[in-house]
Amino acid sequence: MVDVGKWPIFTLLSPQEIASIRKACVFGTSANEALYVTDNDEVFVFGLNYSNCLGTGDNQSTLVPKKLEALCGKKIKSLSYGSGPHVLLSTEDGVVYAWGHNGYSQLGNGTTNQGIAPIQVCTNLLIKQVVEVACGSHHSMALAADGEVFAWGYNNCGQVGSGSTANQPTPRKVTNCLHIKRVVGIACGQTSSMAVLDNGEVYGWGYNGNGQLGLGNNGNQLTPVRVAALHSVCVNQIVCGYAHTLALTDEGLLYAWGANTYGQLGTGNKNNLLSPAHIMVEKERVIEIAACHSAHTSAAKTQGGHVYMWGQCRGQSVTLPHLTHFSSTDDVFACFATPAVTWRLLSIVFQSLNMCPELPVLMCSFPSEHEDFLTVAESLKKEFDSPETADLKFRIDGKYIHVHKAVLKISKQAERLDLTGVYQMQTVVLLKWCEHFRSMFQSYWNEDMKEVIEIDQFSYPVYRAFLQYLYTDTVDLPPEDAIGLLDLATSYCENRLKKLCQHIIKRGITVENAFSLFSAAVRYDAEDLEEFCFKFCINHLTEVTQTAAFWQMDGPLLKEFIAKASKCGAFKN
Repeated sequence: MVDVGKWPIFTLLSPQEIASIRKACVFGTSANEALYVTDNDEVFVFGLNYSNCLGTGDNQSTLVPKKLEALCGKKIKSLSYGSGPHVLLSTEDGVVYAWGHNGYSQLGNGTTNQGIAPIQVCTNLLIKQVVEVACGSHHSMALAADGEVFAWGYNNCGQVGSGSTANQPTPRKVTNCLHIKRVVGIACGQTSSMAVLDNGEVYGWGYNGNGQLGLGNNGNQLTPVRVAALHSVCVNQIVCGYAHTLALTDEGLLYAWGANTYGQLGTGNKNNLLSPAHIMVEKERVIEIAACHSAHTSAAKTQGGHVYMWGQCRGQSVTLPHLTHFSSTDDVFACFATPAVTWRLLSIVFQSLNMCPELPVLMCSFPSEHEDFLTVAESLKKEFDSPETADLKFRIDGKYIHVHKAVLKISKQAERLDLTGVYQMQTVVLLKWCEHFRSMFQSYWNEDMKEVIEIDQFSYPVYRAFLQYLYTDTVDLPPEDAIGLLDLATSYCENRLKKLCQHIIKRGITVENAFSLFSAAVRYDAEDLEEFCFKFCINHLTEVTQTAAFWQMDGPLLKEFIAKASKCGAFKN
């Protein structure tokens, strides 16, 4: 979990203000500026205000959060920042706003005047729904829902992708090699740009003096060029450091290239690499990578929840991935990056552990009078499957699981908590409830009077994982068993659990199990997972069609898959 208090600037806020935060970003050349969004979608900023980057309409710094009225209620979806700094964001409606430093037209408004307040970026984006934004040092990029990429700002090395080195004052569509291709992810180094396509191809353009484009040379590129060395893999996430790049494939393989002065490539030395190199080879599957254009630090999280860091870490050069005690890559940047900025917009689900790697979770902490005082969350976790305090047992496959009726049928979920007067609680917990059990323990159900309930439609590991989820809000199952839990979640109409299962399954997909997972997704009506598995199968079609799971599949589903694959051009020469 992410403790926002690990960023020094947030120590200026009260516990009540901290508890209201739902999204947050720390930025600036010294990590001295911050923006956050509250639970009622109000937007606040505070800090140094260098180059008017707070957007408050003046150039005054502030230790007290100021509300940005222009952004309140806009539902910020993506946010990035430059070195000036300038700030760029997109809303859930796909609208783009920018403010701050504008010496190179990085705000996209056609001028070089400082942006003292958030202004909508209109040129060529007015009819587009932007889903992601990214900033380099002084250039900006926006990704539209239709897969088109727009870039503007400083272009001394071709980072705008226009074919020249003239600065670009307004958003311009990046074409050339990206024409009629669908981009699904973008990232910026200081003066370079990267894009990932829906088929897993990677393209780069801009400055390449350290090999950060991964092209096998160090020549700058004025238009997008494909990273040919990655032709045999399918990339689904890419991030850029100051002058290095990390890429993560759909099979959990991690590649790195570019500058390596601080060991940020994780190769065990400080030699730059002009082409991608596979790193963390002996580690378990990687599910998330992290880097930021203002730092030389790298981080990764594995399927088992282990977080590694390398590169420039508090002044030290760490040349190999170092296992940390953190649970989030965000913690690495809060505690070890220079400056201590956030590498992404933190999306905070208060008091609920979110299994999505792109949605880090905030844990709000308060001073306790007793160091050995157990939080509510810790107490619930401790009492799960405890025979001493339980008043109900489930028997599955001859094994017992001890639970508490009161916990299973809690019928009220607090959406907002008043923290006034909270002294001893170190962590304020949102208790969830399960409609299935709440109904089961009504007086007119026989189960309400029983001390032992037999379960025969689910396995012991699956049912235990479900009950533990109700106590801890976490799921601890390998991807193969998560299929059974997905079945249970579907049967019990537990939509959030269903989503968590899908995320676990996505992290564990391989060529061998891809078609089985696709079949399960269809069977349990998990549309997002179905589409994910389908794309994985298409990107690895030759290998998938040689697996036993493919040929053992029932005829109708196999025909449906082949027909769908044919429509998307999978069998073209």
